[in-house]
Amino acid sequence: MVLCTKWLILSIDLRLMVSENVKNIRHRIQSICERVKRNVDDIKIVAVTKTFSSQLASDAVRASILDLGENYVQELLKKKEEIHDDKVRWHFIGHLQTNKVKLIAGRVDLIHSVDSLRLAVEISNFCSKIGKTQNILIELNTSGETSKFGTDPDKALNLAKEVIMVPNISLTGLMTIGKFSDNPEESRKDFTMLREVKELIEKDGIALKHLSMGMSNDFEVAIEEGATIIRLGTAIFGARQYNN
Repeated sequence: MVLCTKWLILSIDLRLMVSENVKNIRHRIQSICERVKRNVDDIKIVAVTKTFSSQLASDAVRASILDLGENYVQELLKKKEEIHDDKVRWHFIGHLQTNKVKLIAGRVDLIHSVDSLRLAVEISNFCSKIGKTQNILIELNTSGETSKFGTDPDKALNLAKEVIMVPNISLTGLMTIGKFSDNPEESRKDFTMLREVKELIEKDGIALKHLSMGMSNDFEVAIEEGATIIRLGTAIFGARQYNN
């Protein structure tokens, strides 16, 4: 009985934590948007559920975060089944291998991490079989860090031109991960570069709606630089717990 009571108290505390964190994040976004004269409604929060439970993800949904993101295919499919809420929009934000495309294409609202024509074609081929169109973003490696995936910014325009010719996919924007640093300002040049690449592509006649950039430590800088999608994990759910 004592253990059950402690578990219940912990569960309630975590739920309140998620709710309070979301409220705080929305307040920070409102303040930034007022300062840089942007419309707060143009900023979409994706709650990144990597390593967090479906219960915590559901708490985010109850706090009106209806966009959930996952880095791993199997984790996304598991949580999608457990949460089973038609209001939720699922985002795949991790590196997508071509042999996993059939598990994810057509099942998520947006794939953030398309970094090659080969991957785009693989998504297209599968979606044509099931009669669906998949929204995608092209991922750029703006920091130049070898640990990150993404196409070279200098090749983004050509890749965009190729991708828009591929059927059953819809290119809606670009994505990047800022430089890993404790200082959010270290990410600014990466976000500026993504915005400038978007502008370059749009000058070529390709309309792009979204810039997916900014995470828990640097989302304010990302919004200043034009982010329309920010991907937040620890800012919403607290510190991640990794199993060995």
